[in-house]
Amino acid sequence: MRSTPNRLRPEHVSHRIPTTPGPAARRTPGGRWGLRRRLAVVGAWLAVLGLPASAAAAQPWSFAPESLNGAGNNRAHPRWGEAGTPYLRLTRPRYGDGIGALAAGPSPRYVSNRVFNSVGVDLFSARYVSQWGWVWGQFLDHTFGLAKTGSDPAPIPFAPGDPLERYRSATGNIAFARDAVAPGTGRSRSAPRLQTNTVSSYLNASAVYGLTSRRLDWLLQGPADGRLADSGAKLMLPGGYLPRADARGARHPAPYMHAQGQLQSQPQYADVAGDVRANDNAELTAVQTLFAREHNRIVSRLPRRLPARTRFEIARRVVIAEQQYITYTQFLPAMGVRLPRYRGYRPTVDTELSDEFSTVGYRAHSMVNGEEHMLVSSARFGAARLARLQRLGISAVRSGPVISLTLPQAAAFFNPQVVPGVGLGPLLTGLAQEPGYRNDAQIDDSLRSVLFEYPAPGARDPGACLAQESAPGCFTGVTDLGAIDIQRERDHGMPTYAQLRHALGLPRQASFDQVTGERSDRFGAGLTINDPRILAVTSLHDIYGRSLALDSSVRAVAETQRTTLAARLKAIYGSVDNLDAFVGMMSEPRLPGSEFGPVQLALWQRQFAALRDGDRFFYARDRGLAQIQRRFGITYRHTLGQLISLDAGVPARQLPRNVFFAPAPPRG
Repeated sequence: MRSTPNRLRPEHVSHRIPTTPGPAARRTPGGRWGLRRRLAVVGAWLAVLGLPASAAAAQPWSFAPESLNGAGNNRAHPRWGEAGTPYLRLTRPRYGDGIGALAAGPSPRYVSNRVFNSVGVDLFSARYVSQWGWVWGQFLDHTFGLAKTGSDPAPIPFAPGDPLERYRSATGNIAFARDAVAPGTGRSRSAPRLQTNTVSSYLNASAVYGLTSRRLDWLLQGPADGRLADSGAKLMLPGGYLPRADARGARHPAPYMHAQGQLQSQPQYADVAGDVRANDNAELTAVQTLFAREHNRIVSRLPRRLPARTRFEIARRVVIAEQQYITYTQFLPAMGVRLPRYRGYRPTVDTELSDEFSTVGYRAHSMVNGEEHMLVSSARFGAARLARLQRLGISAVRSGPVISLTLPQAAAFFNPQVVPGVGLGPLLTGLAQEPGYRNDAQIDDSLRSVLFEYPAPGARDPGACLAQESAPGCFTGVTDLGAIDIQRERDHGMPTYAQLRHALGLPRQASFDQVTGERSDRFGAGLTINDPRILAVTSLHDIYGRSLALDSSVRAVAETQRTTLAARLKAIYGSVDNLDAFVGMMSEPRLPGSEFGPVQLALWQRQFAALRDGDRFFYARDRGLAQIQRRFGITYRHTLGQLISLDAGVPARQLPRNVFFAPAPPRG
């Protein structure tokens, strides 16, 4: 279903205002788009930005605001990048029947137990990319990509008798529903099944403001009566945090928000933001809060004489530019993604996400840490507050003037109480102090085997459930994000690994050891694919290449296992031509200076170049931003660390110079 049209579509103002009215203007001088109105609209924005209204005729551009849902960004193709349009395809969909049936392949959970299983060994980024790598990546994902969900079930088998299965499931499968079929597709081989992106593909901070005027009206201060004209300029932030779903009472119900885990039975406690997934984890909720505060900070710096709607649009414009600026000057370089030099707007570039990027390439779940560590002042955290945090599943260890907090991902999922409980500053700072996990084929069990789970009814100690999945009465079901990634790519008819490499212009890999960069694709004597010993770790190394004891507390960035990944892939798939694209992509060795292998890097480079080059409002070409800075002294040129200092009260000295890199340990 297409998203509701919003009320902030770009004004259809001519790029060059005529000096004399044409025939149409003379016929309808007071009409909606008459010459007088057009001049008034442009003149108002010029006045806001410190230019005389008489300059309107000389300006070859407009200050009209960008639409909420991406409509009209490209004037020649107004639906490009708009919410509710199908994903683009780099390859022809690959389905079992050529139309829409899932392609055959080994069971995703079977693959996960042999490929994604980290066996409790954490490997960190060798370049020390901080946890901000995965958090910012998810913030972007919730800005430009969300497939429309469907109701067609395709559960993933769960085999309790698998020799490599370490978990139990009362359901006998891993729940999975196929994404909805895009209208007009899935009917024949000439019109195979496609999927719909329900959000705008532009980097336009839609996760902060939403896609519709109705959601935005609820988020803004004011009566929430469905009319943006009488809304305030600031976002509603009770106590400095996102509003709960019950913030406006029963008369003004909140927009829909995803709610799973413990939040599923109490959706009224969900935090509300522009994107429906704001409660997915506490780290994401914290970023949403940061940018809502940043919007309000900008509004506070604008003259009160300006109309509320004008102040809102100026602040939104700067926030969008900040998201883009941080992405292209900090995030992508930190991930090792280098793009060709920007040469300006190209209206022939379609910004819609490719399905291959969204479903395969933009998956970095292996980077998500199993827990986050934070240091807080003992003076700010009394006994009662610490007790509340412990009830939320957060452990606390006092050491003199500081307290060390540990937030497990199991406690962070769909738990909006975490952010105000811990505080925005400590959460955002903690992400910068520790490297994220290595982007490879291994996924932490907090995502691979207990994702979004919650204590079973009658559990005596819910906190124990969040800390240890084997506690009595806890986690009776299993959700495996790695297995779901495989099933999702089959749901979307993704190409095989070999087909995707071909589409990206990469050379063919003829053997599994070529895929992984290892020396052998054979098992040692006496080992088979169903022997748990194949995953045993035999050596670990730190960031400087030094050997570590297997029980060392030093962060390891590389390991050796009893069998090669290539040998396991060969035993599972038989031929490289059968290899699932996601599995093959994550099995590739990382390229020098990057967090990615060749396939993932190529997909990112292609997509982020399109998101930049095809955006008419991209910050690097937006002269309105310079006018805002000259008139009001407000700039978008902030690093992420600077925003954390400005809006979360964290002194700059407590943050790394670039928060996307954690401090490396000394060599000694």
